[in-house]
Amino acid sequence: MSAISVSAAPKPVASTWQFVKDAFRRHPTAIVGAAVLILMALIAIFAPWLGTVDPQAVSPIKRLKPPSAAFWFGSDMLGRDVYSRVLYGTRVSLSIGVAVALFSTAVGLAIGLATGFIRWVDAIVMRIMDGLMSIPPVLLAIALMALTRASIGNVILAITLAEVPRVVRLVRSLVLTLREQPYVEAAVAAGTTLPRILVRHILPNTVAPLLVQATYVCASAMITEAILSFIGAGTPPNIPSWGNIMAESRSMIQIAPALLLFPGLFLSLTVLAVNLLGDGMRDALDPRLARRM
Repeated sequence: MSAISVSAAPKPVASTWQFVKDAFRRHPTAIVGAAVLILMALIAIFAPWLGTVDPQAVSPIKRLKPPSAAFWFGSDMLGRDVYSRVLYGTRVSLSIGVAVALFSTAVGLAIGLATGFIRWVDAIVMRIMDGLMSIPPVLLAIALMALTRASIGNVILAITLAEVPRVVRLVRSLVLTLREQPYVEAAVAAGTTLPRILVRHILPNTVAPLLVQATYVCASAMITEAILSFIGAGTPPNIPSWGNIMAESRSMIQIAPALLLFPGLFLSLTVLAVNLLGDGMRDALDPRLARRM
């Protein structure tokens, strides 16, 4: 009898891709977001072939050139080609956003599963998460970067630590609801081990919300990286990122506003695309919204 009860657990992940297709059909903006994101990914991959010159090549006689056939986005105060730097900056910003989304989701999932199902772990760990969440993510990332040297790895680590508490709270809230479901109680009564319950009955039901949360974490990480680089606490100055390009050009905003316009435009479009994609996935993976529509 208990085996029959356990096998009755719902499998919401089985039709995930059908949900996604339906959401794209209902939300054309999600298609636009996915298309822009794919375009940015292609730019990041083929940046060495799309760039006109070396993004680090300095030419003082060509400094502060306006946008032209030679310099599509103009040149900065050191004579470097802004177009090439923006293309290579796509690599840095997208890599940091995706890496933070993956790491924070993985760590937050592990901690959230433990805190949601083991009460004594919940009492200890969630007080730490509450303390971290009381600090704005940007300020926490700045504080962590102040303790280390500037590098892409340290930026990813700092932003990941700032984003993990939000993922933990999401997973914990899901687990607190799921552990009261009849099929989970039946598995416990049948003597199923805790790891098997978490992997077979709890984890599949957290995939959909986590996918949506990962998109928002990715967008937030790219913005945070740009802020850190803009104030000099992010990636090293010798690595072209959108934040670094804007930081180096802020003193020239009245003379050459295009220096800030193009990296800011790329950042805005990418973050908007990720958010649009996340909204479409949310609508697809939320059964209540799907029934309502």
